[in-house]
Amino acid sequence: MTNVKARIAALGLLDRALANLADDELLTVIQTLPEDHLTALGKVAGFEEGAADGDQIDAVRAAAKAGRINGDLERLGLVLTDACLADCITALGDHADNPTEEQLSEVLPGIVETHGLHLTQFMLASVVVGEAPASPTLVRLLKHDETYALPATEERDIVPKLHAPSAEEEAEREAIRERRKADRKRKQAEQAARRAQSAKRT
Repeated sequence: MTNVKARIAALGLLDRALANLADDELLTVIQTLPEDHLTALGKVAGFEEGAADGDQIDAVRAAAKAGRINGDLERLGLVLTDACLADCITALGDHADNPTEEQLSEVLPGIVETHGLHLTQFMLASVVVGEAPASPTLVRLLKHDETYALPATEERDIVPKLHAPSAEEEAEREAIRERRKADRKRKQAEQAARRAQSAKRT
């Protein structure tokens, strides 16, 4: 397989992994991003802080759909899976650079417990696109493993909503921003607590 074909195949896996994330799962990931990651996501996907939940989800999916060629799909994967990947690297320790399937099978259940199966699959697909040494192993997992294989998905038809906000909408967005900040802090604290609890068991 040529490098071009391999990259197209890897991007196809990443696209399928993102499609496999339900909207509520994607929203949870977005809402638990650190402030700098959320800003970066907004720049790639084209939404502003305070955008409605549905608009953020649609913007991410639309950017992913259009982003295979310009690298936006890969950028979205990096931002959205950063915390999941960091936990996986920590769990793998000295084996993080090129883990075997057996080593992955030992640590991935803990990653799934903390981040969920679908985000874990998305993280693995993002690593494949990054051409990591373990990519062949990860591809086997995402294609054939009983637990981690991605299902076939249908393409979503997404048309982003584009309009200038009214004064009322702007005021509502400001209120949403404040609620989001509080929600994000709460969810980040919950996620940190889950990580700490998972670490105690290992």
